[in-house]
Amino acid sequence: MIYIEDVDDMADIKDAAEAIKAEKENGMKVLGIVVEYNPFHFGHLNHLHQSIELVRPEYVVAVMSGNFCQRGEPAMINKFARAEIALRYGVDVVFELPTLYAIQDAGGFALGSIGILERTGVVSDIVFGSESGDLEFISRVANLLTYQSPEFEQSFKRQLKRGYSYPNARKYALMEVLDDKMERLSKSNDILGIEYVKALLKYNSKIRPHVIQRVGADYNDEDYKGRFSSASAIRKAIASGDFSKIGDAIPDWTFKVMKDEFEKGRGPVFWKDLSFILALFRKMNREDFEKYYSFNEGLDLRFVESSRNAGDIQDFIDKVKTKRFTYSRIRRAMLHVLFDMDKEKVELSNEMGPQYLRLLGFTEKGRELLKIMKKKCTIPIISTASLYKNILDETQKKMSEGKGHFEIEPGLYTWQFEKDILASDLYTLMYPNKKEAVAGMDFRQPVRV
Repeated sequence: MIYIEDVDDMADIKDAAEAIKAEKENGMKVLGIVVEYNPFHFGHLNHLHQSIELVRPEYVVAVMSGNFCQRGEPAMINKFARAEIALRYGVDVVFELPTLYAIQDAGGFALGSIGILERTGVVSDIVFGSESGDLEFISRVANLLTYQSPEFEQSFKRQLKRGYSYPNARKYALMEVLDDKMERLSKSNDILGIEYVKALLKYNSKIRPHVIQRVGADYNDEDYKGRFSSASAIRKAIASGDFSKIGDAIPDWTFKVMKDEFEKGRGPVFWKDLSFILALFRKMNREDFEKYYSFNEGLDLRFVESSRNAGDIQDFIDKVKTKRFTYSRIRRAMLHVLFDMDKEKVELSNEMGPQYLRLLGFTEKGRELLKIMKKKCTIPIISTASLYKNILDETQKKMSEGKGHFEIEPGLYTWQFEKDILASDLYTLMYPNKKEAVAGMDFRQPVRV
């Protein structure tokens, strides 16, 4: 510990003050969480409160999916509105998870999310929900998957040959190798938790993981249960046409923001509103599909055949569905085509990680953290979308001069960010109020404060 009393003159006092400030910043706790908030409900509020109680951080940083979510669905309301809700309930800074990661499977989703938290340079802890609440188990599986044994690889290949989807093949291989029933490997949050720890290992991160046991309805439970309803159940209830009846399932500010968005015709946005995508698929052949990420194992052929025999988007998905191709995987693959997600670029992104921190909102307290973060982050912060090219130029200049700690690939930076812009432009096409369905959301919407 450094004390001002230990120095003699003003110059030394100034240096000591800076040293004390740096020491405080290095020792501070910053909680990181990964969220979608589609929509923000009481289970999310419980997770946030428990996480803060567990870590007792000075600041909270959230990485949030943008306008499209991990199950391959559009968010019911846009990313800026959801960021506003997060700030109201205790988050200090909200960053967007780049679209290319938000619409991948659990592995890609985690690589992007942890990459954002790691590259802020300030996050010290992450807390995620888990059905088992067993970090030791989660870490054990994550290490096995990261440092794969020949026994595991052979078992995994056997499961794929039996026709299982990738996640199920992996699950059964783990059950075989670990000689355990491993029911926990079927639970969504445990699966995601394993991928978070794997990503921490990949980035050689010093971020400390913690788990809290998930409470309330199961992630996939679509039965409405009032305060204990899942996001899936709440979305289903809203789709039924009576928004007012779900007031007991979401906090007041969530209700207020959603009501305002719906009244302006900027939601609710549903998966069925993407039906126009079938026209695109009918124009394509197998070779066209093959260049996109996630098209392997014959999925390209199923898309070609099903698009020609389906009359609407749900019929198409049902026709593509097999034991190997889950509904979520099919929906994500559809978005990969819609957003022109080139296979090589996505794979390079998974290897190199996120190339920027896209700021969606911050509190006054969060403003303090952003000042600290600007000195420590290893990728640039984009707060004004229209300046993203200028920010790239400034970052490249700093890199050439050896200033800062930046590590980006310029071409990948541009590609990733322009996919976010494209996703927003296509998202607004699904707004009920077509006067609001114009492009340029990222350039018109201010960062929420």
